[in-house]
Amino acid sequence: MDELQELYREVILDHNRKPRNFGELPGANHVIDAVNPLCGDKLTLYVNVADGRVEDIRFKGTGCAISVASSSLMTERVKGQTVGESLALFEKVHDLLTGAVEEPPEDLDKLAALAGVREYPTRVKCASLAWHALKAAVTEHDDAPVTTE
Repeated sequence: MDELQELYREVILDHNRKPRNFGELPGANHVIDAVNPLCGDKLTLYVNVADGRVEDIRFKGTGCAISVASSSLMTERVKGQTVGESLALFEKVHDLLTGAVEEPPEDLDKLAALAGVREYPTRVKCASLAWHALKAAVTEHDDAPVTTE
């Protein structure tokens, strides 16, 4: 478990300091606003889905290190995936964050670092905010803001 905690610290710090895919995405066909009122995390997720695939994805906003890092990791991973693959990944990450699985599946790669959030239950919503926004975008439920209330 120490190895997972170290990975958690390294990945969270790296992606918080240098978030990938940060900024607006002109021409996105899905734009989702999301908020975590417990922590104050706010983000806007921009997704361009074409032919059943996440062609491009970006985010902007403010939040704690966990929220920013999780958003960065997510956008890095789902870019180019099919909608089905993105939804399957959402489920795996959700199970990982909520403790439904003990060990991270090997195919999560760097996303396995998010398992460290389980040690801080109040931070699970921080880590899952962008993922819920992604789910809303790819299932075309972007008519209302996403919240972790």
